[in-house]
This record gives sequence, C-alpha cells and structure tokens, in this order.
Amino acid sequence: MAVVRHGLSIGIERVDNEFILTLKAVGTLQHSDYEIIIPMIDSALLGVENPKIKVFIDGTELDGWAVRAAWDDLKLGLKHGREFQKVAILGNKRWQAMSAKLGSWFIAGDIKYFEKESEAFQWLQA
Repeated sequence: MAVVRHGLSIGIERVDNEFILTLKAVGTLQHSDYEIIIPMIDSALLGVENPKIKVFIDGTELDGWAVRAAWDDLKLGLKHGREFQKVAILGNKRWQAMSAKLGSWFIAGDIKYFEKESEAFQWLQA
C-alpha cells in the first residue's frame, strides 16, 4: 500500500534581521489540512498590531487542492491578505505561476513566483 502524503507545515525563519513566515505544501491539500493550519496562523498573529508579514511558500511538492481546500485557501487570503507585505512562491509547475498571479487579487502586498529558492529569499529581503 502506497503512502499518500499531504499537508501544510508552518515555520518562522530568520533571514539576516528579518523574520519570514514559511509554509511548505505537500501533495493535494485537503480541508482537514486547513483546519489545522488556519488556527496556527491566527494564533501567531493574535495581538500583533498592523502586522506586515513576509511569506515564503514552498510549493515544489504541491499537487493541488481538493475543492473545499481551495475555498479554505481563498478565505485565508481574504482574512489575512492585508497583513502580507510580500509573498514568494517557490514552485516547479506552470500552473503555480498562474496561481501566484491570481493570488495577487486577494493579497494587498506583492506576490511573486520563483523557481529558485535563493532568488525568492533575495526578493523577500529587498
């Protein structure tokens, strides 16, 4: 029997003097993945006045979203989109570049797609 991996992992990484919220997406994301990750993001931002967050999303192992998970992702963008200053998406699939363009409709900050991790972090720090 094959093991099917999916989910989101969250972290905070320090790059030079800045803190960057990091997310890694694996497999086909499900509603249950967002039920876990959304409260974690909400909790991390609780009590922070006017947060300006830089985000790095590693989508190199992302296959996509189940329908309800796609809705969850949209709601997350609508809820916290004004708080995201920059979002760098690392990917390796053409549809991910298109998703970054669509995401810019829901996020007040800048969002950009990258195929090289070093370029993504350089852009986040600029």
